Amino acid sequence: MKRKQYGILSLALSSCLITQAENKEKNSSTPNVIFIYADDLGYGDLECYGAKNIRTPHVNRLADNGIRFTNAHATAATSTPSRYSVLTGEYAWRKPGTDVAAGNAGMIINPAQYTMADMFKSAGYATGAFGKWHLGLGDKTAQQDWNAPLPAALGDLGFDYSYIMAATADRVPCVFIENGRVANYDPSAPIEVSYIKNFSGEPTGKDNPELLYNLKPSHGHDQSIVNGISRIGYMKGGGKALWKDENIADSITVHAINFIRQHKDEPFFMYFATNDIHVPRFPHKRFRNKSKMGLRGDAIAQFDWSIGQLLQILDELGLTRNTLIILSSDNGPVVDDGYDDRAEELLNGHSPTGHLRGGKYSAFEGGTRIPVIVHWPEGIQKPAVSDALISQIDWLASFASLVNARIPRGSAPDSYDCLATLLGQNRTDRPWVIEQAANHTLSVRTKNWKYIEGSEGSPMITWGPKIETGYLGTPQLYNMLQIGEKENVAAKYPEKVFELEQILRKVRNKTLIFGNQNTMQ
Repeated sequence: MKRKQYGILSLALSSCLITQAENKEKNSSTPNVIFIYADDLGYGDLECYGAKNIRTPHVNRLADNGIRFTNAHATAATSTPSRYSVLTGEYAWRKPGTDVAAGNAGMIINPAQYTMADMFKSAGYATGAFGKWHLGLGDKTAQQDWNAPLPAALGDLGFDYSYIMAATADRVPCVFIENGRVANYDPSAPIEVSYIKNFSGEPTGKDNPELLYNLKPSHGHDQSIVNGISRIGYMKGGGKALWKDENIADSITVHAINFIRQHKDEPFFMYFATNDIHVPRFPHKRFRNKSKMGLRGDAIAQFDWSIGQLLQILDELGLTRNTLIILSSDNGPVVDDGYDDRAEELLNGHSPTGHLRGGKYSAFEGGTRIPVIVHWPEGIQKPAVSDALISQIDWLASFASLVNARIPRGSAPDSYDCLATLLGQNRTDRPWVIEQAANHTLSVRTKNWKYIEGSEGSPMITWGPKIETGYLGTPQLYNMLQIGEKENVAAKYPEKVFELEQILRKVRNKTLIFGNQNTMQ
């Protein structure tokens, strides 16, 4: 796997891309690209990854006709840093202020930074973002005027069009932001947002539980009430602009479909970031009881439906063969993450992590090992399951290689070209993967080993979820040929600990690059 150098395509890849289109498909070396980014979807949450009690036929279609990866990793075990890294090609731990963001955070990606959207735009693509954002809006934290156009939004980061949630569904403001301003703004109900104190006369989940007619909190999440669900943070106003949780997936999907229709005759890049599996889980009634796992399982069914809707419009417009779809998650799963939705009680044998240790927030494998499926009929010659070690940090450089885009010097400093691996042309392992836990503990993962640096912290999440953190005061080493990270063998293999510590040290100070080094085992 080589360092991305100005995105020059090889002759072999070019010939692969310029194959003869069928029917009304476009004959193009610049495929449409749809990045489907699920929220809190675990390695074991999809039927094609062995999930029980849930059917995901549309995701199965992608897997059956594409490359399904079994050793793919997010850069972080929480949302904001993971999303920052994938969109900028820079590890979030290099930049202060990239922890899980409040709904009124200022923009975390600097408009001067080069992003994935900038890259596609430079290659002549129309660019759009839909769904969960969680990377801040406006130029200053807590100083946004939500009743006017925001001074900094996704248009400053390379997106031609955006229809997004400012953060997560459990955080205020509970409105969609379209092209930098509140969608369906209601002037009769001006919006105010605070993460410090409530507004006079506004009910909260803590003080007014009788108003929680849709979902009640299990821990935290007991501040402002919207749609019969209490949230994190305080909000006043919104009126007709306030979302209904049961309609979020429909709203995001309809806007995404309209974007595809509008740009069907030109290459487009879509960032489609769903909220379904993230709390509060409150899917539309037509998905209720579609699984045997209550609201969390039904939310996975709703997510699968969204995928089906995108596939349907691509089929209808004759775009499927030359559209590259990459489906993934921002981090590992969590079951009880703040709402009394009986998700843990109703698992009924289902394992969201696929029996990996840990989960969301954790330094263990369940925190960052995620499902990844790549589907592109025109560019993938043979469907397969790949155990290649890959990381989301490389997607910006890989997509740049795909569309022959030049990355400015100094941008995407941690991203490398692994396009051939993503397309199933080889199974080359990334020599090492760096992962970040919730408390900033870093890990080094190679094909056969995992090193977790020593760090301070409780062995279990302290605020509610029943998840092992993986934090220990001394370094840990696990043989990844053995399932479950059960035995810390650091004392047995001090030379391996030293080797992986050196990798982490050199990556931190930017003295280790890929070059032509052999894959580490």
